[in-house]
Amino acid sequence: MCLAVPFKVIQIDGNDAVGESLGIRRDIRIDFVKDINLGDYVIVHAGFAIEKIEKEAALKNLRLIKEVTDALG
Repeated sequence: MCLAVPFKVIQIDGNDAVGESLGIRRDIRIDFVKDINLGDYVIVHAGFAIEKIEKEAALKNLRLIKEVTDALG
């Protein structure tokens, strides 16, 4: 099963970026989404940003992911 996760963009260098989600930082590619700026939230799948997402929606999604992972132990 694959999961796309919201990441906050904290660094941009061309089409390379660094995103942070739930305390984890990952290198991501931003080739497929236009007009990404620092502080934006993007949905990341397999290391690629596939969609921009509003902050409120991203934070809600992350809360739900955390609830599930906490419940699983």
